Amino acid sequence: MPDPYVLPGTAILKNKFNLTTQQDLDDAEADFASLRLRELAQNPIEGDYGVRHYLAFHRYIFQDLYDWAGEPRKMNIVKEEPALGGLSVEYTDYTDIRKRLAQVLGAMRKRSWENYDLDKLTKYFSHDLAALWKIHAFREGNTRTTIHFCCQFADEHGFPIDRQLFEENSHYVRTALVAYNAVFSDIGDKSQKQYLEMIIRDGIENGK
Repeated sequence: MPDPYVLPGTAILKNKFNLTTQQDLDDAEADFASLRLRELAQNPIEGDYGVRHYLAFHRYIFQDLYDWAGEPRKMNIVKEEPALGGLSVEYTDYTDIRKRLAQVLGAMRKRSWENYDLDKLTKYFSHDLAALWKIHAFREGNTRTTIHFCCQFADEHGFPIDRQLFEENSHYVRTALVAYNAVFSDIGDKSQKQYLEMIIRDGIENGK
């Protein structure tokens, strides 16, 4: 089926500025999303870290660009990943997004974060962040939304994380998330969790 999120005959997302080249859209997204992320770092979005709270993060970050900001995607997606030899992570079916978000966020909120040492913080935070990212709830903007939502969660649960480390290594972080979630229905578990866990551990240590 045609992708309802893109301009007809292109791969460019429909946007509020009616930009028709990928470079122009990338530049606008970088400018506006970066501004909103700086605002979020100074003025957190209050909430219970449930589904509505997560959706509110995406809405805030991408409000200037997309009419569908904060809305779960309405189609299934694949993204060919060089790190996976052209395969795509198996993202959540769009009909199950809200249910899966509730499951992952519910488990995340129930953990006894205050009782964990660095090893357990690293393990469980990496697991929950990767599980939330794997849902890929939105047509675009999943990595930034997930990272900053989870960083605010960590701040409020007593183990602040160095956001700058993630921002300066954004390509590494996304590739690490891909590697963590390389589990396939046909060829099995090919995941490599150590890359994400390394930067999460460093982020926690730097955030102290």
